[in-house]
Amino acid sequence: MSGLTHRREVEVVGLLVAAAHRYDGRPDPAYGTDSGVAAVQVRAGVGVVGDRYAGKPAHRDASVTVLAVEAVEAVAADLGAGPFDPLLLRRTVVLRGAEVEALRGQPFALDSGDGLVLLQGGRPAAPCAWMDVVLAPGAHAALRGRAGVRCAPLTDGTLRLGPAVLSSAVPLDPARAALPARRAARRG
Repeated sequence: MSGLTHRREVEVVGLLVAAAHRYDGRPDPAYGTDSGVAAVQVRAGVGVVGDRYAGKPAHRDASVTVLAVEAVEAVAADLGAGPFDPLLLRRTVVLRGAEVEALRGQPFALDSGDGLVLLQGGRPAAPCAWMDVVLAPGAHAALRGRAGVRCAPLTDGTLRLGPAVLSSAVPLDPARAALPARRAARRG
């Protein structure tokens, strides 16, 4: 893909297809999570086949969410809790080795062996207040700025657990994967 000149080996450590909204209303004390899957089918302009946001007009530009597992691990360490199951955050794709927050507003592609799946990074995937119940007290605030990125799928394809290549238009620093998004410099 033209313009995606920065390539990085990553690992897809979690994939989630969620048919229903788990944290609607009050989560059950035995909340659990949906089981992860080994592969997801992505459809351009639609989302992930079987997911609650697939084909919904309001979510067309945000039907795939991507999260860095390092952010979840850092929050657990910061709170002295965990380890947390990263699927409890209900993101579609969980990666290891990528500065996901730098992909906001950027095109990028993931290839886990079945060809490129092109995505357009969009707005942040803000954490919901239920993270204080589901993970640990303080998790909601600790996840701000590092709870992932909402993306629009631009091509059809399959993503699988395991090794993958992430291609992006911007350089990514894996050492920043656990950190909140960089804030834009203030203009005076």
